[in-house]
Amino acid sequence: MSDVTFVALHSALNGLSLRQRVIADNIANINTPDYHAKRVEFENALSGAVSEGTGATSATVGTSLEPTREDGNNVNLDHETLANVDTGLRYQLMLRAVDSKFGLLRDALRSS
Repeated sequence: MSDVTFVALHSALNGLSLRQRVIADNIANINTPDYHAKRVEFENALSGAVSEGTGATSATVGTSLEPTREDGNNVNLDHETLANVDTGLRYQLMLRAVDSKFGLLRDALRSS
């Protein structure tokens, strides 16, 4: 489908899924010396893509510039835990939006 809403929701779900994997990697490497936490960005690109009428974008993974501990690692468990909860809630919201969109299409097909 080329519906901008579907494309944008698909892009958002992909970005959030990637963010969940990156958060898990960060937590798994919390005690790895010289490991720098990764961050996933896609919201600004997605907003721009929706404004342009495409909705298609991809997420980018960057390295956190937060200060490091003595071992050179900068993973903050509190930050990662909150980011994981936030990402999970956003993912659920996107799934509900997809479900609602399909519900509207289903209702439209039934009434025709």
